[in-house]
Amino acid sequence: MLKASALRCVVMSDKRQRARVQGSWAKQAPKHSGPTGAIPNNYQPKNANPDPGPWGSKPQKTSQSFKFHQPAKPVRDVPPEKVIEKAGDYQISHGPSGVSRLRLLPGFLPPEEADWMFSKLLAELPWSQKTNYRQGEAYEEPRLTCWYGELPYTYARSTMAANTQWHPLLLRLREAVEQVTGCSFNSLLCNLYRDGHDSIGWHSDDEASLGAKPTIASLSLGDTRVFSLRKQPPPEENGDYTYMERIRVPLSHGTLLLMEGATQDDWQHQVAKEYHDRGPRINLTFRTICPEPEGHRPGTKLRFTAKQH
Repeated sequence: MLKASALRCVVMSDKRQRARVQGSWAKQAPKHSGPTGAIPNNYQPKNANPDPGPWGSKPQKTSQSFKFHQPAKPVRDVPPEKVIEKAGDYQISHGPSGVSRLRLLPGFLPPEEADWMFSKLLAELPWSQKTNYRQGEAYEEPRLTCWYGELPYTYARSTMAANTQWHPLLLRLREAVEQVTGCSFNSLLCNLYRDGHDSIGWHSDDEASLGAKPTIASLSLGDTRVFSLRKQPPPEENGDYTYMERIRVPLSHGTLLLMEGATQDDWQHQVAKEYHDRGPRINLTFRTICPEPEGHRPGTKLRFTAKQH
């Protein structure tokens, strides 16, 4: 019995010894200072800055004082975009070519009458997609168009043939627009924007065939689209529109917009693409077309025609 008890004591002692050895393996080895290759916690390289700046910043040289340099160009603010929504007459600029005016008439057509006219014109006008040219390359315009007038109309190097077969409803609308505006029109460009992806880019209606300071009446039917304008930059801006005035006009069903004075000389306009659901919209732009100036290519801009004279 004594031997068995002694044997158990030896076994238990051996287990405790192995546990102590295994425990020592699990412990992290103590750090040593001296020439063992380890870097002490308080080590700092030579020439270290004893008082570092904010986190992540580099040591600053204090031998030179800060000097303020005036910007080469003055800081300019981008003018906020103006919004025109209420009925009225607006003088949007007074130069450089003269006074530019807009007249906005929401509800020019009653809703029920506008609904009927929209459906009829959508179904019965000879809509087609026009091929145009940009930098010598042909492209399909992102909208459908048709033209009415005794003379052809050329813009962007593409011509729409004369068409004297006015739809009776268009004649009725032309008469109503002339009565309200006090202007007379002999031509009509119709645009159909099928959805929000159809558009027309920045441009001015300033072809020589439209004459000087043309008046254009724009009647909208269908879904609302934003009509945007931007002021033409002066020569010192080198064609940069960043700091030019901008206006947006939401054109709703049955709204009439009149562009008068120097609007085509001093401003550009567009109907941009919209990337949310938009239904079809018809835009009727009544205008007056004159014969092309003799000796000039059709579609020439008025400013270029004036320079040649």
